[in-house]
Amino acid sequence: MTLLSVDNLKTSYGPVNVLAGISFDVAPGETYALVGESGSGKTTVIRAIAGLAPAQEGSVKFDGQQIRGIPERSLRPLRKDMAMMFQDPVGSLSPRMTIGKLITEPYKIQGMRDRDLDAEAKRLLEMVNLPAHFANRYPYQLSGGQARRVGVARALALEPKLILADEPTAGLDVSVQGELLNLLNDLRERLGLAMVIITHNLSVVKHVADRMGIMYLGRLVEEGTTETIFESPRHPYTRCLLSANPEPDPDARLERIALKGEPPSLLNRPTGCEFRERCPFSQNICTNTPAWETSDGHGHRCLAPLT
Repeated sequence: MTLLSVDNLKTSYGPVNVLAGISFDVAPGETYALVGESGSGKTTVIRAIAGLAPAQEGSVKFDGQQIRGIPERSLRPLRKDMAMMFQDPVGSLSPRMTIGKLITEPYKIQGMRDRDLDAEAKRLLEMVNLPAHFANRYPYQLSGGQARRVGVARALALEPKLILADEPTAGLDVSVQGELLNLLNDLRERLGLAMVIITHNLSVVKHVADRMGIMYLGRLVEEGTTETIFESPRHPYTRCLLSANPEPDPDARLERIALKGEPPSLLNRPTGCEFRERCPFSQNICTNTPAWETSDGHGHRCLAPLT
């Protein structure tokens, strides 16, 4: 069964192709992570899914219904089943509203007037392990970790089936990251939530994601279960990202593989394999354009995949 299905999603801003055909599925209760360098298009994907960024081509189906391109008035009722967590937890909260009003605002947006908002605020704060008196605080009075929890509480207000989370641990200390990830895992198990998480932090992915997709220049270059990709990456870009990931085991001996240069401009995409000019394993065959290959649920876009 599929809850979210994204098929050949394309987004352009003028001459710039930000998303060049993204496809992936998310099952109910599953966590899917999109990983890549800054500028790879990760955030644009979830904004396009939520209807907050344009998508000129492709399909986005949520719970069996096509939602790409539908009018805002038709999309709004669906948003109660699809919640967004923004990257800047404080900046996304109105500084003039109390935490209690902020986390219960979705009820007003959806026209749900029959709720006891004080009781709902207390319930939501309890779900994210914050005391009830936080309902009277303002965003500027929160730490980074507390603001993240408030963002989670607001996202949970309408009991969604899917959460779209943009860099949920960015800017947090490692210990606070761990607490937040444990909370997200616990909520997923208790509530049966599906999540799409956008991150460049591979430690986050390893901790929470069932499956993951690696993005480069607005395309998926590899996809599979998190365990499989960490153990047997097929695409050189994935191998480079994994080799740069901090290893907590001091006795581990990891081969660090440096990426060459910076990602090319989206206005001037390389011919053939778009990664070949930075790839430490590039071969003559890489001047050709790679197709998407899949075996046992592990897909990649590489003409000379790693073994």
